[in-house]
Amino acid sequence: MSDAEPPATPAHLLRPARPEYGVASLAEVVPSVLAVLGVPGAVDQLRLTDPLAGVRRVVVLLIDGLGWHQLPTAGRHAPALAQLAAGRYARRLTTGFPSTTPTSLVSLGTGTPPGPHGILGFRSLVPGTGRVLTHTHWTDDPDPTSWQPLTTCWQRAAAAGIDVTVVSRGEFAGSGLTVAANRGGTFRGADGVDDLAADLLAAVAAADGPALVYGYHPDLDRAGHVFGVDSPQWQVAAAGLDRLIGRVVAGLPSDAALLVTADHGQLNVPAGPAYRVDLDADPRLQAGVRVVAGEPRVRYLHTRPGATADVVAAWRGVLGPAAEVAERDALIEAGWFGPVPSAHRARIGDVVVTCQDRFVVLSTATEPGTAALVGFHGGATEVELAIPLLVTTG
Repeated sequence: MSDAEPPATPAHLLRPARPEYGVASLAEVVPSVLAVLGVPGAVDQLRLTDPLAGVRRVVVLLIDGLGWHQLPTAGRHAPALAQLAAGRYARRLTTGFPSTTPTSLVSLGTGTPPGPHGILGFRSLVPGTGRVLTHTHWTDDPDPTSWQPLTTCWQRAAAAGIDVTVVSRGEFAGSGLTVAANRGGTFRGADGVDDLAADLLAAVAAADGPALVYGYHPDLDRAGHVFGVDSPQWQVAAAGLDRLIGRVVAGLPSDAALLVTADHGQLNVPAGPAYRVDLDADPRLQAGVRVVAGEPRVRYLHTRPGATADVVAAWRGVLGPAAEVAERDALIEAGWFGPVPSAHRARIGDVVVTCQDRFVVLSTATEPGTAALVGFHGGATEVELAIPLLVTTG
C-alpha cells in the first residue's frame, strides 16, 4: 500500500444508490445498440437512435473502473475523454449490484440484471460444495454455458447477420468469464493501449456490413486498486486511456460510432483498522459462518443450519453503521439483483453484508492480497454504482 493517505471520497457520493434496471443501467447499453442496428426484438431503452443516426458500425468500449464521478479527475489527464464527457450525449448510468467487474461484464454482454445471468459477485459459492469460485480466475469448471445460461447480445447480433468482434487481453481468451460474457463474437487478443486501438479499428474496417465491436481496457481499475484513484500511477493510466480514445475517434469511418462506458466506479479506503475490519481476527464474526464469499465491500456469508438469525445479529452488533446486514431474501425481494431464478439464489450468501461509507470487511486468511489495496468497489454507494455512457460518431 502507498504510504500516502489517499484523497477522501466526498460524503455525498457515499450515500446509498440503487441500480436503475430497465431504465438507465449498464444492462440497457448493448440491447439499445442492437435496436439501432436492426436486430429483431431489441429495444432502444437508452434512446440511441438520435445520436447513432446513420451509423452501421458501432464500437462499445468498456473502461474498467471509470466511474461517472471520476470523469472530472480523469479528464485532467485525458483531454479526449474530457471532450466526450462534455458532449451532448454524455449521460450517467448505473451498474448493477454488486458493482463488481464479473457481474457487470456479464450484464453488459447479456443485456440483463445480475439475477437472470447468475454471475452474482466477484467470488461466489458453488452450491452443493464448499468451493468458492473466483470469476476472474475461472476456466471451465463449472461449465460457463450452464453457470451463465442466457444467450448473449453478441450471439443475438451474430444471428441477425451482424459482424461481431470482441477485443480484449490475450490472457482472457477462452476463460470462463469471457465465454459467459462474450460468447458469440470473434475474439482478438490485444495486450496494450495501441494494440487495442488498432484492433478495434481493424475490426470496424474489415466489416462489409453492419458491425458490433466490443473492447475491454483494464488499466485504470488496476492502478486504482493498487495505488488509489488520482494517484500518479492512476493518472498515467488515465493518460493511456486518452491515447486509446483519441486514436479510435480519429480512425472512425463516417458511418461508425464509439460508445464508452464502464463496469463500476471506485473509492479509496484509508489504511488502518478504523475503516478496515478483518473478519478473520474477530471470533464474533466467524461464529455460525460456514463459507465467506463476495468481496470486501459486499460480503456473502453462507451460514450453518439454523445460524442465520444469530449471524445477522452478531454482524450488526460488531459493524454498526459501517454496514447494512440483511438476509438474502430481503435483498432479492427489494430488487437489488433484478429477478433471481431459484437456480441462482444459493449463489448469494444467506446473509449479505453491504459496507457503507468507506468501510471494508477483509478476509486476510482467504484473500490476503486485498489487505494491501487502496481502491475498492463492489458496494452500493453512488460513487461505485454510477458509470458513464459517452457517445461520438465518425
